Amino acid sequence: MDRRNRLALVYVTLLLFVCFAGCSGQNTDQGADSNAVDMLKTDAVTYSGILGQGATLPVNYNLEALDIELKVPPYELPLKKEEISNYKTFSGKIPLNESDIEVLQSNGFVVIENPYNYGEEDITSMYPVLKENEIPVFITTDSLLHLYHIQFDETLRQIEENQFYDTIWETDLALLNASVDEYNSASGEEKEAARRNAAYFAVALSLLQPESSQVQADNSYDFVDEALFPAGSAEKYRFEIPSFVRDEVEAELTLIEAHEGFATSPIFLYDEDYSQYVPRGHYTRSEKLQNYFKAFMWHGRISMLLKGELIKSEDPAKDARIQTIQASLIASQLEKDPDLLKNWDRIYGVTAFYVGFSDDLGPYEYMEAINSVFGSEERKFNETTIEEMKTVLAEYEGPKIYGGTGNCALEPPFTPEQADECLANTTGFRFMGQRFIPDSYIFSNMVGAYTGEYQGEKEEPFTLVISEAGPIRGFSRGLDVMALLGSERAVYWLDELNDSSYKNYSVQYGSMETEFSNFSTADWNRNLYWSWLYSLQPLLKDYGEGYPTFMQTDAWQDKELSTSLASWTELRHDTILYAKQSYTVLATSAMEPPEERPVVGYVEPVPDFYSRLLALTKMTNQGLDEMGVLDPVSKSRLTELENILSRLQAISEKELENEELTEEDYEFIKNFGDQLEGVIADVDEKARKTTVVADVHTDTNTETVLEEGVGYVDMLVVAYKLPDGRILIGAGPVMSHYEFKQSMSDRLADEKWREILEANPPERPEWTSTYIS
Repeated sequence: MDRRNRLALVYVTLLLFVCFAGCSGQNTDQGADSNAVDMLKTDAVTYSGILGQGATLPVNYNLEALDIELKVPPYELPLKKEEISNYKTFSGKIPLNESDIEVLQSNGFVVIENPYNYGEEDITSMYPVLKENEIPVFITTDSLLHLYHIQFDETLRQIEENQFYDTIWETDLALLNASVDEYNSASGEEKEAARRNAAYFAVALSLLQPESSQVQADNSYDFVDEALFPAGSAEKYRFEIPSFVRDEVEAELTLIEAHEGFATSPIFLYDEDYSQYVPRGHYTRSEKLQNYFKAFMWHGRISMLLKGELIKSEDPAKDARIQTIQASLIASQLEKDPDLLKNWDRIYGVTAFYVGFSDDLGPYEYMEAINSVFGSEERKFNETTIEEMKTVLAEYEGPKIYGGTGNCALEPPFTPEQADECLANTTGFRFMGQRFIPDSYIFSNMVGAYTGEYQGEKEEPFTLVISEAGPIRGFSRGLDVMALLGSERAVYWLDELNDSSYKNYSVQYGSMETEFSNFSTADWNRNLYWSWLYSLQPLLKDYGEGYPTFMQTDAWQDKELSTSLASWTELRHDTILYAKQSYTVLATSAMEPPEERPVVGYVEPVPDFYSRLLALTKMTNQGLDEMGVLDPVSKSRLTELENILSRLQAISEKELENEELTEEDYEFIKNFGDQLEGVIADVDEKARKTTVVADVHTDTNTETVLEEGVGYVDMLVVAYKLPDGRILIGAGPVMSHYEFKQSMSDRLADEKWREILEANPPERPEWTSTYIS
């Protein structure tokens, strides 16, 4: 039984699962007669249980059913200024130029530069300023998505820094010592495998070990720099590199610190992309996190290969056999030491809850193979038994995402079958393998040999690279992900920009679309990463009649596309250490009437979005709490976010049913900035910033990476119609999104991205032109 089928069996046997139909979140036509009312109907989804792969992983997901009549009164576009009750008052406080007004009248909304602070990086700061200036507040989905990102990122960061660093240090140290003992007692290829394992764990420990410059001085009692290791850490985290592997370890560390791209690993003898070891994401926040990042990247990327095709040595088959013995020795040591296995299970279990399961074979697969081959007999790893091991391991499903191992190159005729073979050659053991994520799976399958040669008219679409094999799709785009999440506008823009004009793109896209359409609600909520993507889907649909007029425009779909891309960027930023990045394989060859009623705010009316984000937040809160890794402050923040999302869902349902909001509802909207205090309590300024960046794909042909960035906070100005017939305009904060390319030797951390934003930001994506003046 392959690895994924075995995990599916675990779902069936260990997961008490009840799912009442799918949850499309789409409008449903309730009949053909003229009095029919548009509806938003979704079904309840409830499941709970424990998923285990050696680790205890609680899964609890509860999504409420929705049954809402869509009755928001429309207004005509283009909208006239005279029809907006508070236009004169609003424009006196937030000046709109002619271009802004033209877009506002055309779409019913416009996105402008933040008039309060062009370089604003805190999305929550606009709400209290709007209240202070008596401007109607429009609560945006952007702000809620960013608030969830803060919870996700901060809880993960604290767990890594306060718990996982010590756990991985203890585990690596114990496995280093075990490898030295095995080296001293073994002979032949088993001795060589133990030697290489000693080098492997010595590299990891060297990356974890603090240098003196990273540690707080003992006499610095008056000032504590939280970015440094605590005083005394140099003594606490100390070990010696075994003399018999010192040269290889130091050579490996030199390549990691240079992080210049592909080079042959001194220990493993295949090409590794050392540019991946540059700390990025929240890992630049402290010295401890930087060291953790590099060590965990080593454990996530380095593979002990089953085959020798990618190994550069005089006898690749022999070296592949030795690498398989290495993996077997590690798995055996974990199996016989319950404390070590418990450490591994804890780290893997919690990170799997965040991001998902490894895309590669790991300790449990090798334990099963070892037991299958040896049973109760003494374990002797030699040429004969390793061949038997490989036969058993071949039954497991291999990786689905090409992660750059070996810098695989294709030669003409440059076929998908070649790309599949390259991927298969990367099969092997990873100690803490990077995780399978759907967006990297999309990227890996929508480039290169899979999509064929370029056949479009535009000279240089974003996705095009000129390889030795000709013009190919070297890059995917965020649009590919959004299209497969259900965005018709993403499909439109891919066609419009010639980014789908490749020989086999349509066939490949159709195959991926079929696969994604078959994912069940349980599939989409298997972990926090997938559930975050699931929460974006309601924003990407086509809003029909019964929704506010501004939401029925193509421009609003483009705005929601950018919101979703910005949120996805934050997701990739937060999980950059664990998510397996995809690679493109190298190809070689008038007067305002008096206001009778008070001017009031509005909530972006997408209750199905709030419902899904609420279910995700509850799953985060409960799951981390049950695993014992959630501190009280983080739990309180998540609970506050739950309360806010529940209230927003209720208000947005009233808005869609054209029901007059209560005075308490309007006060909640007006004071939304105050409501957020509990959600961002004790979160420092760096963690609140929207300005984050993540590299999500590497093209080896051009040695460049695809970067996704979130920029400064913009202002959304939007016209909405109330049940009393008035049209008002309000304002709220929205995220900005960027997509651009960067040299793989210069992968961006947040700090460098902020310098670029300030000095010379890249152009905004093409689709933003429909709603930004």
